[in-house]
Amino acid sequence: MWILLGFLLAQGLLAQTRSSNSYPPVLEGAQEEVYKQLGDVPLKLWVFSPPRREPAKPAAAIVFFFGGGWSGGSPAQFQHHARLLAREGMVAVTADYRVASRHQAKVIDCLRDAKSAIRYLRLHASRLGIDPNRIAAGGGSAGGHLAAAAAIVEGFEEPGEDLRVSSKPNALVLFNPALMLGGTGQTEPDPATASRWITRVGAPPQEVSPFHQMKSPPPPTIIFHGKADATVPYSTVEAFAARCKALGGSCELVGYEGQTHGFFNYGRGKGEYFEKTTQRMKEFLRSIGYLGS
Repeated sequence: MWILLGFLLAQGLLAQTRSSNSYPPVLEGAQEEVYKQLGDVPLKLWVFSPPRREPAKPAAAIVFFFGGGWSGGSPAQFQHHARLLAREGMVAVTADYRVASRHQAKVIDCLRDAKSAIRYLRLHASRLGIDPNRIAAGGGSAGGHLAAAAAIVEGFEEPGEDLRVSSKPNALVLFNPALMLGGTGQTEPDPATASRWITRVGAPPQEVSPFHQMKSPPPPTIIFHGKADATVPYSTVEAFAARCKALGGSCELVGYEGQTHGFFNYGRGKGEYFEKTTQRMKEFLRSIGYLGS
């Protein structure tokens, strides 16, 4: 797993970001919100609302975090997922966050931003027509790590925010997520390599690893993963799902034979796996009461 982490950090998950489009994105039909201002850097959310709102009946929400090895990528990656779910009745959001290539960010900065985005949606739930108790987080690869880490990893909150408002999502929708950072105790890197990884992450990798930090059941979770993924091996998500179930949690792992990293993205191939995964995503969200029948 140390080799996996090194690949993620060094390569920036290029396979994931082929579909991530331009930066900064222009997302027609979305409402832009600045959820955090850091000096002269505004971090934005793009909010897609259902075409017909019922003010007396707040909708469930989902916020997506893009992939790119915590180094690059664009919030545009999940715009098609967000548009689809908004048409189905959810408030669907795609979020920006700091990355290494644009902001010299460490992985812990990315995590702080993800938590801030979720907290912002909960703080502004009434204005945005959101049920604050039904906020899911989703994402691909590094973005899937951030969604899961927001639910599982304690700490790494942005200083100065109101910690009385939870930054934890109530459900997880993860696409080839990086869930196991650091070793399993069987293999360890040499000290120089370990030091480089700690510098890049901003902490020992296991401290922000959802697999290693899971001490209690996470919220209801679904994971979509290619069984031929050489970037984030299928065995890592199998181990995560097994640990979740051992703790009494609900984690559905949907594996796809022969599929590699980023297989689910809109525009990949003929769109077969975008259609398959989004259909199963909707079924999962209906099963937990986030979408109507």
